[in-house]
Amino acid sequence: MDFSIMGFDSPLLHTLQHMMDLPDDAEKTYNAPSRTYVRDAKAMAATPADIKEDPKSYVFIVDMPGLKSGDIKVQVEDDNVLLISGERKREEEKEGAKYVRMERRVGKFMRKFVLPENANTDAISAVCQDGVLTVNVEKLPPPEPKKPKTIEVKIA
Repeated sequence: MDFSIMGFDSPLLHTLQHMMDLPDDAEKTYNAPSRTYVRDAKAMAATPADIKEDPKSYVFIVDMPGLKSGDIKVQVEDDNVLLISGERKREEEKEGAKYVRMERRVGKFMRKFVLPENANTDAISAVCQDGVLTVNVEKLPPPEPKKPKTIEVKIA
């Protein structure tokens, strides 16, 4: 509410008006995403992946050009979340050389995948070959169907 429109123009009323407007600014700051969230969201968006399902496993395929196996981490967290992460580091600049254009992404990358209930988290393998990471998650065998239990009827 602007008190100057109503003919009230005093410093006290301007201060009160300013104090009444503060919660809007504070609310914007309070609801803003954290730096960690923004960093993780960018890292996840910049790491595309393909997922295939075959009769015995789930296969996650992620392009990792120029990375060594030591730069890549594959983990399972919370018993059903597959986490692929790592960091691509910038090459050390040689003296006298400078970049004219720099388009390859450097920095941290991460992807999280919620695994289905039938994924066997104890049977996961990962291979990085020719810049392509392939993570294989075996499926659990389907549960045996329960056989009906026969109950004998006695004559009383």
